[in-house]
Amino acid sequence: MTFLESKHMILEVKNIEKKFYDPTEFKVLKGISFGVEKGEFLTLVGKSGCGKSTLLYVLSTMDTSYDGELSIDGEKVTGYDLDRLALIRNEKIGFVFQFHYLLAEFTCLKNVMIPALRLGKYSREEIEHRAMEKLKMLGLEDQALKLSSKLSGGQQQRAAIARALINDPLIIMGDEPTGNLDSKNSRIVFDILQDLAHNKGQTIIAVTHDNDFAKMSDRTIEMQDGLIVR
Repeated sequence: MTFLESKHMILEVKNIEKKFYDPTEFKVLKGISFGVEKGEFLTLVGKSGCGKSTLLYVLSTMDTSYDGELSIDGEKVTGYDLDRLALIRNEKIGFVFQFHYLLAEFTCLKNVMIPALRLGKYSREEIEHRAMEKLKMLGLEDQALKLSSKLSGGQQQRAAIARALINDPLIIMGDEPTGNLDSKNSRIVFDILQDLAHNKGQTIIAVTHDNDFAKMSDRTIEMQDGLIVR
């Protein structure tokens, strides 16, 4: 039995609409509705300007100026104050971006520890142990004490995935997670994300321009002019 067969809805959006007002009023999201199940690897695709990255920031709770409803793990989070949303993000959502955003002056290990230190749920010793476990999972345990600036591009992105996993979030959200990598490292990152979804029950939602990446995911939502077209 795969995780997907459990049919547990992790994230759900109902009639999401979003407007920009600069330079003039423009509706960038036009009534978006869908759900994402536990262990599903979902990709969002479409031409630049179609609204997919805007949608991802709504899903991540970082953008709160929208109409409609967003629920995470059965809890409606629309309308929560910023502090409560920040706590939900830190506990339930991990982020992987096109650029790794590792702190160059910190070691690989310390970078991975940062979200858990911010959450304050575990002792420093426990956090260090958890960080090492995530690095081991991603084949980076031998790079733990190296400065992040000394890692290769592929290693840096794997370290960013380890950082996203440190608090055992319900959802990993990726904004072009392979957009800055060559084809070999893109495939490595894809395989890691697929393994997390299919073998560890991790839910993945990723925006991508990479057609091969999207085709290999479990499900693809294609957007055009603020609407879901496929």
